[in-house]
Amino acid sequence: MRLSVIGCGYLGAVHAAAMASIGHDVVGIDVDESKIASLSRGEAPFFEPGLPELLTEGIASGRLRFTTDMAEAQGAKVHFIGVGTPQQKDGSAADLTYVNAAVDALIPYLSEGDVVAGKSTVPVGTAATLAERVAPTGATLVWNPEFLREGFAVKDTIDPDRMVVGVREDGERVADILREVYHPSVAKGTPFIVTDYATAELVKVAANAFLATKISFINAMAEIAEVTGADVTTLADAIGHDARIGRRFLGAGIGFGGGCLPKDIRAFAARAEELGRGESIAFLREVDAINMRRRDRAVDLVVSALGGSVFKKNVTVLGAAFKPHSDDIRDSPALDVAVRLHGLGAWVTITDPEAIENARERHPQLNYVADRDEALRGADAVIVVTEWDEYRRQMSPEHAASLVSGRVIVDGRNCLDAAAWRAAGWEYYGMGRP
Repeated sequence: MRLSVIGCGYLGAVHAAAMASIGHDVVGIDVDESKIASLSRGEAPFFEPGLPELLTEGIASGRLRFTTDMAEAQGAKVHFIGVGTPQQKDGSAADLTYVNAAVDALIPYLSEGDVVAGKSTVPVGTAATLAERVAPTGATLVWNPEFLREGFAVKDTIDPDRMVVGVREDGERVADILREVYHPSVAKGTPFIVTDYATAELVKVAANAFLATKISFINAMAEIAEVTGADVTTLADAIGHDARIGRRFLGAGIGFGGGCLPKDIRAFAARAEELGRGESIAFLREVDAINMRRRDRAVDLVVSALGGSVFKKNVTVLGAAFKPHSDDIRDSPALDVAVRLHGLGAWVTITDPEAIENARERHPQLNYVADRDEALRGADAVIVVTEWDEYRRQMSPEHAASLVSGRVIVDGRNCLDAAAWRAAGWEYYGMGRP
């Protein structure tokens, strides 16, 4: 099938390459000329494992191309909308500027029987409004939310754990077209859920709200553990054995970040207020507040460990991306902690396997070192804020001790073996751990 993908950022570029890899003829369209030039060369403009190989393969096969010309969308059977919905600059609601612009630009090139499939995360009610704008062209709008995890986006697109398609009452025909698009997954029995617009929109934000709540719950328990002497890691292990709860996403630390969870829960709360049901998810405000407090706690631990002041102390920050296997620094707790320490007068050195250039562009006032060992050299204190394998598994406490000036380590992700680090002579501080 011939497909177009409007928006070639993180979501769109991965989706376009993945759809080409399963046999479709795909054109990716974006207004950013430099991004399109990079993708056309088979170069991913961001770090995502497996994506460069898909781009190279797709372009070489002739099934994948990229352009800035929206007219190239004409003739495609399905048009995916994969543009960003950032938080508004003056509030918590989602900014739909890019979604509206993408649909308006696409409308002149739609034909009778075409399907416009929204993948962007939008406030509930958006699809119904967009459907009215698309209808005069004879095309049909469906809402097909994405469920990508950064670092695993290629797998999540090619082999998803579920697919959701929101349609109007008579939408079974267009649902069948989406079944054809995702034929490999449908053939293997992956759940394919057909529902209405509103439910499809809510599936994505509800999933993110639940995950954010689970993370903030265990971080709230960390706050209690810190004043009682309990160990939140053992607590999480114990309650995680309950099948109704599960252990995943019960990792206490400095909290969540990135381009999805923070802005999505804020936009969800803002939309609930608009609908007159703000009290229904008022708890998300506290979820957000708990999350932000953990960054404060990480900074406080470093300050306390260095005798009450970090002024003119060398602090090495291990990590800049909001999570491992990514170079994404959007709302990164890791980078936020580094900036706060710098603001307190510390000489901050940051290292990260993939995110240094993005971080440098955002915060050029900080010191960046690509080599981990060089970054550790002469440090008075070290804080782990992104749990890359380079830090959690491949960095021995004995080797690190030979490089630093002071053996103080704050484990902002509770990813290190506390006993091993203490045995090597380090002062180890975890999040919600004795």
